[in-house]
Order: sequence, then structure tokens, then C-alpha cells
Amino acid sequence: MLDLSRVRAALAAYEPSLIDEKGVRHASVAMVLRPAAAAPEVLLIERARRAGDPWSGHMAFPGGRVERSDESLRHAAERETFEEVGIDLAGAELLGRLDDLQGRHAGKPAGLVVSAFVYHVRDPAPIASSPEVEVALWVPVTNLADPARQVDYPYTLAGGTHYPGIVVGDPERHVVWGLTYRFVEIFFAAVERPLPNRWQGVV
Repeated sequence: MLDLSRVRAALAAYEPSLIDEKGVRHASVAMVLRPAAAAPEVLLIERARRAGDPWSGHMAFPGGRVERSDESLRHAAERETFEEVGIDLAGAELLGRLDDLQGRHAGKPAGLVVSAFVYHVRDPAPIASSPEVEVALWVPVTNLADPARQVDYPYTLAGGTHYPGIVVGDPERHVVWGLTYRFVEIFFAAVERPLPNRWQGVV
């Protein structure tokens, strides 16, 4: 069983691979966990559909671009989470950090480094979604590793390339794939429950 004590211990010992690259944009996201009866639940958002946004409509962790006013990458993740879903992470338990990832769009480098921080919130406030969020879902973290929820996601903007995906809600809308899927992979590897490697052949 994957409980919070196991996650806490595993992430405390995990040494993330960080990207120290100058002259690129940075973004930060928060993987927010809350306790639940069967297993911890993770917060995922469906991003609002907006013209010009390469991640429009995608399932993601709350987060966004690092602003000059942000004190740190961690502060950016906390600020964006509060702005997007109304959950204050300032007093939450920081469980750890995942590997940095290079953001991509349609298979091409996007010049964006994304950092991810994992939090435990004992009793989070009700979701208060901003206009940037279509819907927010609390999903049992064990669902992310359920083989029955694994799908191949076709992305038309990448020429119909299929990517590994995980259904977390409506199969037509709520599929975790791309950058968020990679963060999920890193999380499960860190807690020693690795997902199958399904990226062979994906550019």
C-alpha cells in the first residue's frame, strides 16, 4: 500500500536531478497530496482552453511561470497553486522535490524548465478555481498506477504521435500525458513503485 509515511520517507531520501540552465524560462508546479481512507489523493487540474496556450485543455498539476517577484521556484509553485485553486501551501508539509524537466511543445524544445514540488496538505480548503482552471479533481494516487487506466494518447499537433496516458476522469477529456505524465513517472520511481517504461518510439 502506498501511504503518506512511505511517500514521506522515500522523498526525503530522493536526490532530484536539477537543470541549471541559464537564459531559459522557468515554471514550477505543485503535486499536492491529501490523506484519504484508502490511499492519498492527488490534485489535478484541467487547464482552461485558451487560444495561444500550448497546454490549453491539458491535465496538469497546479502551477505556472516563475515571475520576477517570486522569491524562489518553490514560492512560484505555492503562489500559482493559491491563484489557480485557492489552496494555501505556505504552511503545508513539503515532502520533497522531483526531477526538473525540459518543457516541450509538439515535440520541439520550448525553452522552458519546469520544477515540481510535492506537498502534503492535511485538511485543504475547498477548491476555488480561477478562470485558468476548467475543473479540479482529487484522484487516488493509486489510480495513476492502475494498468486499467493506462492508454495511448494521440496528440494531433505532433502529427498524431501517441503518448503514454492515464485516464483520471472523463476518458475524452481527463487524460494525464506529456510533461505531467513524466512527473508522475518520476514520483513513482522515487517511491520505488516504478511505472512501466512506455516511451519507446516517442520523439
